[in-house]
Amino acid sequence: MPTRTEPKLISGNANRTLAKAVARRMSLHRGLSLKLVEARVERFNDQEIFVEVYDNVRGEDMFIIQPTSNPANDNLMELLIIADALRRSSAARITAVIPYFGYARQDRRTKARTPISAKLVANLIAQSGIERVLTMDLHAAQIQGFFDIPVDNLYAAPVFALDIKHHFKGKMDNLMVVSPDVGGVGRARELAQRIGAPLAIVDKRREKAGEVAEMTVIGDVSGKACIIVDDICDTAGTLCKAAEVLIQNGAVEVHSYITHGVLSGPAVERVTKSVMKSLVVTDSIEATAAVKNCKNIRIVPTAPMFAQAILNIWSGNSVSSLFDPETLIPIYEGMYSDL
Repeated sequence: MPTRTEPKLISGNANRTLAKAVARRMSLHRGLSLKLVEARVERFNDQEIFVEVYDNVRGEDMFIIQPTSNPANDNLMELLIIADALRRSSAARITAVIPYFGYARQDRRTKARTPISAKLVANLIAQSGIERVLTMDLHAAQIQGFFDIPVDNLYAAPVFALDIKHHFKGKMDNLMVVSPDVGGVGRARELAQRIGAPLAIVDKRREKAGEVAEMTVIGDVSGKACIIVDDICDTAGTLCKAAEVLIQNGAVEVHSYITHGVLSGPAVERVTKSVMKSLVVTDSIEATAAVKNCKNIRIVPTAPMFAQAILNIWSGNSVSSLFDPETLIPIYEGMYSDL
């Protein structure tokens, strides 16, 4: 068995931009040229997925970078088939780096005769030969317990906190962190504590799925610059309506920090026309041309954090150290050097 000198990265088609950025960051950290493993991941005419790995991976510590974003089923199958190809090629260990974990919103039975799809996906991942999962901001923390393999869940809050302190320097005393629903209070509170801001909640009530009937603001937001915090923005309907309600309740401006910018359907158009001054998302999901060209959407990179997390897993060091601003500021190399 060859000596494993460096971790090896391989990517599906879901977010090759992020995968290449992670490889570049790891090259800088290691002082070596670390490139993605050569492979082809393509489809036959009937849309069956085929994978061929060109590089020798025998005895190697492999990391598959593949969010299971839209199209979720295709990207999930790519992940599983890549893992199977690596396992059959005698890779020593396979870690799935899933920046956005699809199906996470189906984490419980909300009605009779409905599935818990997140658990099913966890079983598929474990059975494919993957031995560890690295992800970011799972929709529900208990999903880690669905896996029978180790799961490292990174958080965007530390990076968002640095970004807010950088962009709102001198205005920190006027900020109010807002959770767009009661279920996201824990996530919003975490960010509020990091930046030393108060917390408000938008209580929403739905008459049926996808439609918000009523919104009420819990807390005094008058005269405040509000920052809405959530993990997923899909069609942006709830987000834009929450921003309107905050303005109606006296907020002077509204910004949003969302980890996973799914931004499907009319989302970009809604954000463009909304009262929000800015929407900040990470690059966990590959941005479409519409997202990149939207004047009030800004993308925060996650490659530095994922690169360091991969190196920590490979070397047996702590991943939780990345939750500390003193660790994050150096790996973001100048982005937040004024803090």
